[in-house]
Amino acid sequence: MALEKLVVVDRIEVLESGVVQVRTKTAIMEDGKQISGTFHRHVVAPGDDYSAEDARVQAICEATFTAEVVAAYLASQDVAE
Repeated sequence: MALEKLVVVDRIEVLESGVVQVRTKTAIMEDGKQISGTFHRHVVAPGDDYSAEDARVQAICEATFTAEVVAAYLASQDVAE
């Protein structure tokens, strides 16, 4: 009986506002079969530091977070407060 913990980014979504939603799945595997699993979600907003994110998340943020998107997002946050 071999137990293994796998942590993978299994879903990346970009919202209209430019916010990137990331879902991470943690699975406990026993002999190659999943016996337990949980999910964690977090967001990366335009203008946030994403250097510690998964490589795929970094690539999406780099493509999505243009100067225009960051400026529009930050302006929308000022209005919301």
